[in-house]
Amino acid sequence: MSAFFGPLDPERRVPPRQQTRIAAFLISAHGALARQYAFALPAKLDSAWQTEMNAQVFRETEIVSLLLRATSWVPDLALGYMGACWEAAWLPAPVEAIPDPALATAAGLATLAHAVHAGIRPAALLPVDANANDPFVMALRRIEFESGRLLQAQILLLKGADLAPFRDAVSATLERRHTEIGKLWGDALAGIGITTVPAE
Repeated sequence: MSAFFGPLDPERRVPPRQQTRIAAFLISAHGALARQYAFALPAKLDSAWQTEMNAQVFRETEIVSLLLRATSWVPDLALGYMGACWEAAWLPAPVEAIPDPALATAAGLATLAHAVHAGIRPAALLPVDANANDPFVMALRRIEFESGRLLQAQILLLKGADLAPFRDAVSATLERRHTEIGKLWGDALAGIGITTVPAE
């Protein structure tokens, strides 16, 4: 098991099998976020967090589009089962303690998005000698940059005045989401020889 992608090919590119598994996971996660943002939006925006949610629909869609085109795809028989597990994990989970259905849904979606953007950092798995001009490498670095921007928007909602009365419930949901997503990410990486556990 390694802490990084590899071994790199002679052109210092990530192996296609690893590209396929990582891209499939990321497309599943970001695609789910894009869908849920789109369905959670009302016909008329009436708050700041809804305006930001509208912008995030397009950013998540851009990430999916980028990965579809930048990845060197190969068959991966495990993706059928793993994909079903991933899709089940992304299902909407409104924060039950919040009586306003729209706000409860938005808060639940923000906890999922926070877990995805803060907990999944594929660019950190790139070896220092990876080909900086390779499309897949460039895509992962672009996603890292976008995730940082998106994370700030989720933090604003989760720490905003609208959710202040429900802070404990939101924090518990956020912690649970991070645990779930972290395990899925770790399992996906373990199947392609990568570990997220620091070496002792």
